[in-house]
Amino acid sequence: MLHRRSLLALGAAAALPGAALAQGSDAAGQWPDRPLRMVVPFPPGSTPDIVARIIAQHYTAVLGQPCVADNRVGAGGNLGTDAVAKATDGHTIGLTINGPLSTAPALYPSLPYDPQKDLAPVSLVARAGQVLVVHPSVPAKTLEEFIAYGRANPQALTFGSVGAGSGGHLAMEDLKARGGFQAEHVPYRGFPQAVLDLVAGRISAVFLTIAGILPQIREGQVRPLVVTTEARLPQIPEVPTLAEAGFPGAASYAWNALVAPASMPADRIALLAREAKVALTAPQGQKALGTAGFEVVGSTPAECAAFIQAETARWGALIKRLGITAE
Repeated sequence: MLHRRSLLALGAAAALPGAALAQGSDAAGQWPDRPLRMVVPFPPGSTPDIVARIIAQHYTAVLGQPCVADNRVGAGGNLGTDAVAKATDGHTIGLTINGPLSTAPALYPSLPYDPQKDLAPVSLVARAGQVLVVHPSVPAKTLEEFIAYGRANPQALTFGSVGAGSGGHLAMEDLKARGGFQAEHVPYRGFPQAVLDLVAGRISAVFLTIAGILPQIREGQVRPLVVTTEARLPQIPEVPTLAEAGFPGAASYAWNALVAPASMPADRIALLAREAKVALTAPQGQKALGTAGFEVVGSTPAECAAFIQAETARWGALIKRLGITAE
């Protein structure tokens, strides 16, 4: 999270050089002709909220109408995402995360929306890898040693996450399946409590984005073993990637995507994707995301759709194979 003053400063920074392009940049004509609503399924100050407000401020500057963030919190992001899927006013969009878009269909049989049919991908705007950290009492300094210890001591390891089907949970389940070891899942309501219990030694390990655990790494309270990114993280360059540790093809990310109702015309979606990338690739946007441990992506709508489909297939298959259910 960013300090409130930093978030407010982003508003002033949103009047980017591209603001002069405001009118006439949309091939559809006079759109938007009234304020835009950007639904954020998470609370103010969360990473999706920070990303959404950077984009919303830029839209306000370049599209000629206010774009207002609307925090609709609940059901792990499914509530707000459903609100976007069901919107019919032509002026509602949303900024959500991987869960409601890729894993929710497998976790929630009664999900009230279909991400593939009811939503139009706009842009994969940002992503962040995770780092596997363990308590110093765990006798492993490498991923290989961690897996070997889990195999030899099937009741010894526990790992925390922010809930069944969360990024951290699935990253560990994927690693367990690939490595053939055991570790018991301990779900939490939020990552701060998981970090507290990890530092206290009440759980053995956790997968978290770097921003959520970097202070504890630097203070020696936890030991990093591996990162889930394709390349090493600049904050901890000494820590290898999963591929370097012997697991090619296992990279995974937490990610944020901009979506719209499926009825949104393609030219408007293209405009929204284009301007979102402008907002986030500006120095202020990159700095804000970097502070939160995320990197800017800014994909096209087609690239976003292909990415979500691949993520849905990958994690949905894992969830079904292991019988994971929402708790």
